[in-house]
Amino acid sequence: MYSERVPVHLVSHPLVHDALVTLRDRRTTPEPFRRAATRISVLLAAEALQQVPTCSTTVETPLGPADGRLIGVDVVVVPVLRAGLGMLDAVLELVPGARVGHIGLQRDELTAVASQYYSKLPARLDASFVLMIDPMLATGGSAVAALDLLAGAGAQTVRIVCIVAAPEGVALVERHHPGVEIYTPVVDRALNDQKYIVPGLGDFGDRLYGTV
Repeated sequence: MYSERVPVHLVSHPLVHDALVTLRDRRTTPEPFRRAATRISVLLAAEALQQVPTCSTTVETPLGPADGRLIGVDVVVVPVLRAGLGMLDAVLELVPGARVGHIGLQRDELTAVASQYYSKLPARLDASFVLMIDPMLATGGSAVAALDLLAGAGAQTVRIVCIVAAPEGVALVERHHPGVEIYTPVVDRALNDQKYIVPGLGDFGDRLYGTV
C-alpha cells in the first residue's frame, strides 16, 4: 500500500509495545487507558524529537562549569482534536516550553471525509520543529487536511506522531506530503468497511473519554 521510501519510523521500544497492548485490549477501562496513552505518548514523542536541533551551553554546577546542550529551535505541538488532546500533556512534559496549536477535524461516518471545524496555530511556523499528534492514522484524510493547514501556515519541518497506523493512511500522507516523517509503533493490517483500523484499538477518543 505504500513504498519502501516512505519515511515511517517504527518505534520498537519494549515499553511502547507494553503500553500498546493495554490500549488494544477491549477490557481496558478509561482510567488505565489514559495512563497507557500517556506512557506511550511520552516515548513516541521522545523518539520523534531525536533530531531536534540543539545548541551548546555551559552551566555552573555546585562543583564547577559543565558543558551541555539545549533545544535550539522553537518546538510546536499540534494535536488534532479531539483524540490528539489525549497525547498533549505527555509531550509537554518533555518540552514544557513548546507552543501549542489546535486543529479540529470531524470525520463523516458515512463518507470518512474529514471536515475542519477549528484551527488555531501559532505564528512563525516556518522556523519551528512541529510535532503533529493524532493517535490514529487511518484513511489519512484527517492527517492530510491537518498537514495542508500547517503547510499553509508556513511549517516546513513536521513530524507525525501516532499510536496506530494503517497502510492506506501512510500511503495518502506519502502521496500528498512525502517529506513528512511518521513515528508509530505499528502499521496494522488494513481498514475495514467502516474505515476503522484492523485490528487497531477501536475509537481512541471514545475509549479515552468514556463515551463508548
